[in-house]
Amino acid sequence: MASQHFDTLQVHAGQAPDPTTNSRAVPIYATTSYTFNDAAHGADLFALKKFGNIYSRIMNPTCDVFEKRIAALEGGVAALAVSSGQSAQFLAISTIAEAGDNIVSTSFLYGGTYNQFKISFARMGIEVKFIVGDDPKDFEAQINEKTKAIYVETMGNPRFNVPDFSGLKAICTKHKIPLIVDNTFGCGGAVCQPIKHGADIVVESATKWIGGHGTTVGGVIVDAGTFDWSSGRFPSFTMPSPGYHGLVFWDAFGPTGVMGANVAFIIRARVEGLRDLGMCQNPFGAFMLLQGAETLSLRVERHCSNALALAEYLQAHPQVEWVSYPGLKSHAYHQKALQYFHTERMGCVLCFGVKGGLEAGQLFINSVKLASHLANVGDAKTLVIHPASTTHEQLTEDEQKAAGITKDMIRVSVGIEHISDIKADFEQALQLTKGQLFHNYLITSVYGHYSGYQNGTVDCFTDPDLLDTGPADSYDIFNLDSGFLDSDCFGIYSLDFQFESCNTNYNLCELYSVDHFLGG
Repeated sequence: MASQHFDTLQVHAGQAPDPTTNSRAVPIYATTSYTFNDAAHGADLFALKKFGNIYSRIMNPTCDVFEKRIAALEGGVAALAVSSGQSAQFLAISTIAEAGDNIVSTSFLYGGTYNQFKISFARMGIEVKFIVGDDPKDFEAQINEKTKAIYVETMGNPRFNVPDFSGLKAICTKHKIPLIVDNTFGCGGAVCQPIKHGADIVVESATKWIGGHGTTVGGVIVDAGTFDWSSGRFPSFTMPSPGYHGLVFWDAFGPTGVMGANVAFIIRARVEGLRDLGMCQNPFGAFMLLQGAETLSLRVERHCSNALALAEYLQAHPQVEWVSYPGLKSHAYHQKALQYFHTERMGCVLCFGVKGGLEAGQLFINSVKLASHLANVGDAKTLVIHPASTTHEQLTEDEQKAAGITKDMIRVSVGIEHISDIKADFEQALQLTKGQLFHNYLITSVYGHYSGYQNGTVDCFTDPDLLDTGPADSYDIFNLDSGFLDSDCFGIYSLDFQFESCNTNYNLCELYSVDHFLGG
């Protein structure tokens, strides 16, 4: 089945019609435990001499189908379903590292990952060395005898940097450590398959595009089956396991073991990690995630085409300061995306900044109607959020900068709605941000014009006491709905305003016309 196309695997991999009931759909096995054939059978299962179902914390037939399907989509030999993406990365790293060890990670991470690495792993005695930048040499410089892995995201969330997979893999091979890739933004293989580019372990949040509808939390770990755990750098794989009467995982489940493939990592993550930590997926969740997986490539194709169209629209919009999306030819990582991603799928998420800074960005988020403001990505619906005050809020200012977060950044998980409706929603919200520019300035002078000639200062707006009353919108001379409001204190055809910036200690700035703020 591995030779079949992605679109076929997402529907069929890991399952055949149920032999007992002839059910074509995957059944939900809502059971906690399973009967043993006899006493010897039960003993063999617990000793890992045979494989089969024991308890649903460790394995479940519905979860098994999901695991096999994602392994096929990612190009791995085996997978493990867990309760969330956070659980996936935690279990993957804790399976290979212990107190006194370290991993070398990019700093361009999802905020939850950054905090888990910085806080929770530190409490366990596992150090995470964060690298600001993409140069593989910077990663290599931090490797020592206690380093257990290099960790990156397929696309930094939300910086959208694309790693140099080839360069990182070469360093990992040199130092005999695995390359771990969070492929959440690679959409379960529909955008990127990191194993093809050298990843030894893939982790991802199945909550996002795999599930695809914002209904189910889940995570998955995929074992590429390519890493040699016998180098001596990972004694937990080559030394007798005290929990299994001296069983050596590399001998039993390595390339020459009973499974016929190198599954030592994923087996150990299952039978020790899930056994002791318990972050298992439940059969109902696995069933829901399977429903999403069946349409994964179809949805991702629409997500990506919409994302590119929206990015191009925003890039040309006068109210937008900047846009970040790897599918844009102007993007710093566009060539890397072409190298490693599906040629017509450059990602489903973009970021942009609204002119007017933080306040204008907040007004935009509060003004969208079709898009939803919430902390998720990968939903069929378009979602927006302000990372600096939400997903990355717990990071310090320096840590936010290292993660690629700016105060004006808005992250958009582009949905599968009609692109014209998405654009229309963004357009009406962006129009409302025009007047927000006034919030950053105080009026110092107003000049009247007759037929383009300056007619002198309008006295009623130059009273020093008046200038101290607040931002420009408090003067009641501008209204978003009706535009410029005329006043009896002058009889003129147009006005120019001279502003002083509130953010630069009132340093004088240039003369702006009304049309500048009306988009003219």
